[in-house]
Amino acid sequence: MTDVETRLRNAFEALADRVDVAETETKPRRRVLVPALVAAVTILVAGAIVFASQDEPTPKTLVPAVRLPQQTHGFLPNFALTTHCGVDEMQSGITFFEAEKPLYGPNGGAPAGWGDPYQEGTMFMTDSGMIFRDSLGHEVNFLVRRGATSFKHTCVVP
Repeated sequence: MTDVETRLRNAFEALADRVDVAETETKPRRRVLVPALVAAVTILVAGAIVFASQDEPTPKTLVPAVRLPQQTHGFLPNFALTTHCGVDEMQSGITFFEAEKPLYGPNGGAPAGWGDPYQEGTMFMTDSGMIFRDSLGHEVNFLVRRGATSFKHTCVVP
């Protein structure tokens, strides 16, 4: 029995002890009341466990990425952008982003002129997402993928 179940059972038993009934009604009523309270607590706890264990529903349609005014709020220097499967999406913390204009090289790999499997650069944080810039002049705008909880594609980097 969990701590929550024990505390609920004790609370309901304490409540049952305080019920103001005539002395003759106490025993028959208590025989029914305690099992009823235990059953109610069990149902409540089971419902809470089922509710808590449910996965969040996957939205049928994700809100499209939107472009907001580009006001920079900070930057991440020496950022290693994964390019092995193209420049398409990235993750920062728990937020997923997609490239406004994805870039791919031959066979869906790193674009021509980009490092493989990574490209070093600076990631600038904006209102609508991130902007990646490197010393070679590459620039990619990444927009927030609202509601995303994982990457669209899996890429294995060697």
